[in-house]
Amino acid sequence: MDDASTLGEIEAIKQLKARYCRLLDTKDWQGWRRLFADDFVSDTSRAGGKVITGADEFVAFTRKSLRNQPTVHQVHAPEIELTSPTTARGVWALEDVVRFGPGVNLRGYGHYTENYAKIDGAWVFTSSTLTRLREDVFNGLFAVYLSARIRRAVGKAARRVMQ
Repeated sequence: MDDASTLGEIEAIKQLKARYCRLLDTKDWQGWRRLFADDFVSDTSRAGGKVITGADEFVAFTRKSLRNQPTVHQVHAPEIELTSPTTARGVWALEDVVRFGPGVNLRGYGHYTENYAKIDGAWVFTSSTLTRLREDVFNGLFAVYLSARIRRAVGKAARRVMQ
């Protein structure tokens, strides 16, 4: 591929990720589902979550987990590499905010490490791994940093509740 074609494909992947954030935050679940290959794999285990195989399963899990709570996902500083004319991988810096209830919010910082495929002329996600560097719980009056040990304990308790 020439430089212009390469840059065009990288821009298309950036647009895919922008739609990911917008559709997730606006809770457009049907639109969000179209961004993933059917055999998509999500791995949030290193961030206190789990591995989910299948795009339908991932979207259903995310929808149930968020319960339509307000979220804000901001990604930046993409590192995208085309590995073939129809495959690519990327790493994105992430900051997200999830409102769990009145006065209880989580702000997280980390990275998405992803793989993409171009299927029927459009880029889709084939896998995503979320890692966290830091999580803060906050409201209008205070903020609390959650250490890795506390995150593990909270994640374990949340998994029990979600089952």
